[in-house]
Amino acid sequence: MSFAMLFTMMLCFALSISVAVSIGLSAILGIQLANANMLISVKEMFNSINKFPLAAIPFFILAGNLMETGGISRRLIEFSKSIVGGIQGGLPMTCVLTCMIFAAVSGSSVATTFAIGAILIPALIKHGYPRPWATALQATSAELGVIIPPSIPMILFGVSAEVSIGELFIAGVGPGLLIGGSLMLFVGLYAKFTGLGKHDGDGRLSFSKATWQAGWALLMPLVVLGGIYGGVFTPTEAAAVAVLYAFVIGTLVYREIKLKDLMPILRKSVISSAVIMFIIANAGLFAFLITRAGVPAAIGQWLQEILQSPAYFLLGINVALFIIGMFIETGAAIIVLAPILVPVAIHFGIDPVHFGMVVVVNLALGMVTPPFGVNLFAACTVARISLDRIIRDLIPFIGVVLGCLMIISYVPELSLTLRDMVYNK
Repeated sequence: MSFAMLFTMMLCFALSISVAVSIGLSAILGIQLANANMLISVKEMFNSINKFPLAAIPFFILAGNLMETGGISRRLIEFSKSIVGGIQGGLPMTCVLTCMIFAAVSGSSVATTFAIGAILIPALIKHGYPRPWATALQATSAELGVIIPPSIPMILFGVSAEVSIGELFIAGVGPGLLIGGSLMLFVGLYAKFTGLGKHDGDGRLSFSKATWQAGWALLMPLVVLGGIYGGVFTPTEAAAVAVLYAFVIGTLVYREIKLKDLMPILRKSVISSAVIMFIIANAGLFAFLITRAGVPAAIGQWLQEILQSPAYFLLGINVALFIIGMFIETGAAIIVLAPILVPVAIHFGIDPVHFGMVVVVNLALGMVTPPFGVNLFAACTVARISLDRIIRDLIPFIGVVLGCLMIISYVPELSLTLRDMVYNK
């Protein structure tokens, strides 16, 4: 049964059938082969999404769309430009820094790509940066949206592996800063060696003026994250607070969200949320069936026999997840793999929160690697360029993130030090 399910799923992927439908069809086939009652599918799909923490997903998506329409993202760009825009290569650095700040609220890399890329990709091209390079930069920088808290994949990992979402959020700060800082260093060196970006500071605001204009926008991450770690509200409730904050600032303070904008914003958010929830429901049914068939236990036992040490285990997992991330959507991969891999990681003495960072960063890379990288498609849509034209420029950015991933994997203190301080561990 398990082999038939896996073969069917991979065949559907090869035929370019959507991820959710591929997983769902293979699960239905498994039920038929097991001669089980088809009502199991309804029950398990409902149970997969009937979890309170998952309510944060549509709220964070809605918050990101409100930020994009309400002028918050544009003000964050001006603020970032006032800090790093005055040096050579300051504009691509502004892209990375803005994505880091925007990520501290949106929780979605795709939302970050559209909100920031719509403004910065044309600006980068205007300043002489190659269109494929600017597109690759935006796609990679937006990856920070799922690494810096809050993060939708971290919520999925916490629910699937029964790990504290609050601890995962705080653990993502160190890896996010490492990747963001490394990308800023890389683009700065690129600008220096190519001679680009000498006029990146043209038209930038002073730091004080940019801070004044972006003041309400900059308070948003402080309100959301401060509320979580101050014990005021849970991560799920924080998502609703983010929506309320973005709505009030966009309508009453900046006054850029009009009544006519609300329906398109809600429609876009509902569609995005429904897609994710449909994937979660189907992946939950698939995970239930393979768990019942004993596949996770068998894989765990095999990994323990083959990979004899934590170092080899992490290396093997990094290679496997990097490949898996190329072909399977991040949310589906986490829901299916987290329950299988976390017990094995614990067996090797790896903290599940640290392991969560390794999984999330690995699968976040899948968002910027062909053939199914959602960030790539989003960035290419904004830049109006075909995917094949940006591959060469994308490779160095992937190399930078892979280098950071190795540090995150083998230096657990990067993820756990702040977690231990906040949670007194």
